[in-house]
Amino acid sequence: MIMSKTTKKVKRIRIDTDKCNGCRSCEVICSSFHAQEKYSINNPARARIRMVMDPLNDVYLPVYAGEYTPAECMGRDKYVVDGKEYEECAFCRASCPSRDAFKEPDSGLPLKCDMCEELEDDEEPLCVKWCINDALTYEEREEEVDEEEETKVEEMEDGLKTLRDKFGLENLMDGVARLSKKE
Repeated sequence: MIMSKTTKKVKRIRIDTDKCNGCRSCEVICSSFHAQEKYSINNPARARIRMVMDPLNDVYLPVYAGEYTPAECMGRDKYVVDGKEYEECAFCRASCPSRDAFKEPDSGLPLKCDMCEELEDDEEPLCVKWCINDALTYEEREEEVDEEEETKVEEMEDGLKTLRDKFGLENLMDGVARLSKKE
């Protein structure tokens, strides 16, 4: 069987920790943008980006949310940054059962950075746009993927959109949360 390749756009946010001053404007705009109704509330616990801070040592590190993982990781490494020791979890992008980071505070549903997908295609994510020190920069690149893999993702997204349209986003998310608790 011959696999055909196609390209997809991969988006990412590059973080320059030397430029970050810990202002948390990325958290503020992210939580406001993702509020229901948009911009109606500001709660950094709802942001898809978090600031790891040690202000006494002038260490600030923004970390944006990645994929959900249903199991705790085995990594318990420690990192030393400018003489201060940090646990590996502080830098982890995953939402997992062992910590509350990157979870919706009311429902406990996992949060994931969506690169502000509701914006126009040519716009960068709001955390990047609002970063006053240019510590966050947006990058896009083309990556080859198997066409079969891309088709599966598109089919899944179509199914989710159908369920969202039929039952509403909140009911769909509640159903997914209930299913994830049963596993």
